[in-house]
Amino acid sequence: MSTKNSAMGAALRAATSAFEGKATPPLRVGLAAGVEEVRLSQQLRYSIFAEEQGARLHTTQAGVDSDQFDPFCHHLLVRRTDNGEIIASTRILTTSGAASAGGFYSETEFDLGDILPLPGNAIEIGRTCVHRDFRSGAGIGMLWLGLARFMEKHNAKYLFGCASIDMQDGGQQAAAIMQIARTNHFAPVNMRVRPRLHLLPARPAERAQMPPLLKAYLKLGCWIAGEACYDPDFDVADVFILLDADNLNSRYHRHFVHGSLRCGVADASLLMAA
Repeated sequence: MSTKNSAMGAALRAATSAFEGKATPPLRVGLAAGVEEVRLSQQLRYSIFAEEQGARLHTTQAGVDSDQFDPFCHHLLVRRTDNGEIIASTRILTTSGAASAGGFYSETEFDLGDILPLPGNAIEIGRTCVHRDFRSGAGIGMLWLGLARFMEKHNAKYLFGCASIDMQDGGQQAAAIMQIARTNHFAPVNMRVRPRLHLLPARPAERAQMPPLLKAYLKLGCWIAGEACYDPDFDVADVFILLDADNLNSRYHRHFVHGSLRCGVADASLLMAA
């Protein structure tokens, strides 16, 4: 296990110990325990992606967002402890899961020729969504807490996936954010992807407004690994984020772990059994 993963584990254990004995928190994070919980996650995805954001989802069941990758993924859920409502979710596809699924979802949008040969275990996250009432930080923080535990358990060196930028402004925000990314957040040249559908040129917005999820990834130490890809079904610019566990921003990681444990708990039995 890398030094950074060891530090990750130490931070999690310390935070968990500090939390013990306190009042029951409002949020809990853990892996879906069966098909019914996966279905609840898919329904949340549909409500956010299709109903709220207007995405065109290719689904065969009304009110459910599902695709061919779901059966091969672990589904990480954040739920309220008072009523059990799922308020955030993401799915995790391991290297072995991707082999069974025929590849990673990201490969449908990017050429991963320089990413797949990287040494060490890797996990892909995707379809990440947070209920609008929990986007101020708690929902994202709890998701990261669960992801951190999962990475520690599987000794994952790399985490990657797509983060989206809304394109309803004609691409001005995406252009502004990519300007910042090229200067401050791009991955090394030998660790970049190539989009299958490039963005059309657009005048950058005067002020970049980073989406909360992408902002959190960058603060954790993620790179943006190349130019963005246009996703016409969601009408978004997807950027490929790549985290090397050895580059994890330990200060911000501690902020997430300790801050999240003040408002939630991790279902360690489910996460560690994955």
